[in-house]
Amino acid sequence: MGNMKLNLKIWRQNGSNDKGSIKDYPVNDVSEDMSFLEMLDVLNDDLVRKGEDPIAFDHDCREGICGMCSLFINGRPHGPERHITTCQLHMRKFKDGDTIYVEPWRAEAFPVVKDLVVDRGAFDRIQAAGGFVSVNTMGNLVDANAMPVRKADADKAFDAAACIGCGACVAACPNGSAMLFVSAKVSQYALLPQGRPEARERALNMVQQMDAEKFGNCSNIGACEIECPKDISLENIARLNREYLGATLSRE
Repeated sequence: MGNMKLNLKIWRQNGSNDKGSIKDYPVNDVSEDMSFLEMLDVLNDDLVRKGEDPIAFDHDCREGICGMCSLFINGRPHGPERHITTCQLHMRKFKDGDTIYVEPWRAEAFPVVKDLVVDRGAFDRIQAAGGFVSVNTMGNLVDANAMPVRKADADKAFDAAACIGCGACVAACPNGSAMLFVSAKVSQYALLPQGRPEARERALNMVQQMDAEKFGNCSNIGACEIECPKDISLENIARLNREYLGATLSRE
């Protein structure tokens, strides 16, 4: 297949207080080998040459690791493919003449900074509320093998730690819930002995901060797991619920 012509319908918004609207941007000569972000780079080069304001969008590693490329494409976080981030989406997934809608994450807890960029500082504040892990990192270090961990638990902790904090789970959820993200961050420590000393405070404080950030409630729809680029399991939400219930009961 040769180069494509596409009609992009992109959300433009000057800030959280601006109403914002969808604008049309026809693009020509889009190679099927381009990534979605490279295609936006080409469009922005065009806009700059015309003296127009380029489209603001988040990006960093472009390797599917950092979680920055938070774009809602044709009604799905990170676009039509599963288990990839926007930067890993290639234009070969679209056809010549396609109309593509590009929007920011939609959630009260993620205010729009500009255009497609949202402020995900709420995630940082939730993680900070989790506090520290009691591990000796200086002086007499403990050998890594001195504290045995069941392989099944280690694997689950590793899977939970794969969360990149992109926010696709929140964007996919009709309630704007952050439960999959918070449960992944709680689970990666809850499954390991190193995470147990602060387990009670971690669960209570992170859930309290999540609620303060105005994320919605989880109603077990499951869209979060489907749209998560790292395939974080709903099992983690069940684990967070158990951790939170246990912490609440032990506190009383």
